[in-house]
Amino acid sequence: MGSRTLFVIALALGLCLGRATANESDWGADGLGDDYFPTLGNGGYDVQHYTIDLTWNDQTDQISGTVTLIAQALQDLTRFNLDFVGYTIQSLTVDEQPADYTWVERELTVEPGTPLEAGDDFVLAVTYNGRPGKDLSEVYDVFARGWTRYTGGVYVVSEPSGASLWFPCNDHPLDKATYTFRITAPDRYVVAANGLLIETDNLPGPLTTTIWEASDPMATYLATVNIGDFVIQQSVGPNDLPIRNYFPADLADSLTIEFAPTADMIAFFETIFGPYPFEAYGAVVVDSPLRFALETQTLSLFGREIAVGRADTENVIAHELSHQWFGNSVSLAEWKDIWLNEGFATYASALWFEHQRGAAALAEIMDEYYVILKNVTNNGFTAPGNPPVNNLFNGGVYLRGAWTLHALRLEVGDAAFFNILREYYNRFQGGNATTEDFIEVAESVSGQDLSALFDAWLFASKLPEKPA
Repeated sequence: MGSRTLFVIALALGLCLGRATANESDWGADGLGDDYFPTLGNGGYDVQHYTIDLTWNDQTDQISGTVTLIAQALQDLTRFNLDFVGYTIQSLTVDEQPADYTWVERELTVEPGTPLEAGDDFVLAVTYNGRPGKDLSEVYDVFARGWTRYTGGVYVVSEPSGASLWFPCNDHPLDKATYTFRITAPDRYVVAANGLLIETDNLPGPLTTTIWEASDPMATYLATVNIGDFVIQQSVGPNDLPIRNYFPADLADSLTIEFAPTADMIAFFETIFGPYPFEAYGAVVVDSPLRFALETQTLSLFGREIAVGRADTENVIAHELSHQWFGNSVSLAEWKDIWLNEGFATYASALWFEHQRGAAALAEIMDEYYVILKNVTNNGFTAPGNPPVNNLFNGGVYLRGAWTLHALRLEVGDAAFFNILREYYNRFQGGNATTEDFIEVAESVSGQDLSALFDAWLFASKLPEKPA
C-alpha cells in the first residue's frame, strides 16, 4: 500500500522524514518531496485504509461525519501531518485517545498522546463538519475542486490536490490505500463511489446510507463520491467484469448508446496492456456543464458537455478507460511526470481507433495532433517532460506526450513497442513510476539507446520534426 515505496523514496532522495535537529527527528515530514508540490502528502506513515463516513445536507450543502485512517508508522513519531483544509473539527483521536493538533492552512499537525514507534499500526479518526469550498482563499486548479455542489447534486474531482478539500488524508499518489465509503444523503438521490456497491440502508428522515468498498489501492485524488438523480445501467465486460454506469435520468437512453463500446474497449486494452487492473468499471455522467472528464478509479466521471452530443465522445471514453492502467494502477511518483498519465491515455485512444478503423485512422489522428502542436507550441503548449507547475495540464502534455509514444513505436517497431507497454505495466502495476523508469524499460526491452529520442520529444523546447 505504499510503505515500501515511501521507504525507497526517502532513502534514495534523501528525504528527511523527520526535521533537521536531533530533538525533532521523530517528526513526520510535512511533504513527500514532490518537486512541484513539496508539501503535498506527508512523511512518516503509510495509510492502509480510509473509511469515509459522511452525511450530506442538501439544504445547507454541509457535510459532517468521521473519516478514519488505518495506518502504519514508518518511523518513530511524536507528531505527523495530514493534508486537510476548510472545516471545523469536533474531535481527533489516535487509537481512540484524544490527540492534540495544530492547523496551518492545509497542514493539520497531530501529536498523539502516546508516541508511535516505527512499525506500529494506528487508527486516526477525525470528526468534522462544514461546507466544502467555504472561505478558501487559494485558487485551485479546475480539476482539483474536491466535493462540489451543482444543481442536480454532488460530484467530486480532485486532481492533483483536491482530496484534502473534503477529507483528511495523505494527499499524494505515493501513498495509496483501500477505501470504505459510507455516504448518507436524502433518499431521493442515488450515490455512486469507487469500487463496488455493498449495501444500501434506509434510515429515518428520510435518509439513505450507501456503502461502497474499493478494495484495490487507490491514490487520494482518484477517490470520488457522486450524488444525483441517476439511472443505473449495468452490464458485464470481459471475464465477467461488472460494468455499472450512472447516468442522469433524462439522458440515460442516449448515454447508454454512447458508452456501449466500453466492454469492447476493455477487451482490446487487455490485449495490448495486460489484464484490467480493478474489480469493476463504469462511468458517471453528472448533469452539469463540465467540459472535462476525470479517470476516477473504477468509475470515470464525465461532465454533460463532454459526454452528450459531441463527435469526440468515444475518444474521451477510451481515454478515461485507459487511465485505469496508466495513471490509476501505474501511478505517478511525482506530478512533473504527468505525461505518463495523459500522453499514454491520449495515445491509447488513438490505438483504439486504429484497432477499429485501421492504420490510416491512426495516421490521420497523429497528423492532426502534430499540426496542432506545430501551430500552438509557442502559445501555451510545452514539452511534456517538464510542464510548468502553473500549467500542468497543458496540451503539450497530452498531444506531444502521445507523439513521444508514437515516435518510439516508429523507432523500435511494433513488436518491441507493445512489449515495452506490457513490461512497463507489469513492472509497475499497483505502484508508482517515473519518466526515468519508463525510459529504462523502453531501452531494456528494445535493446537500443533511446536517449536522443526521449530528449527531443520530452524535454527539448522545439518540437521535433515529424518522423517519416
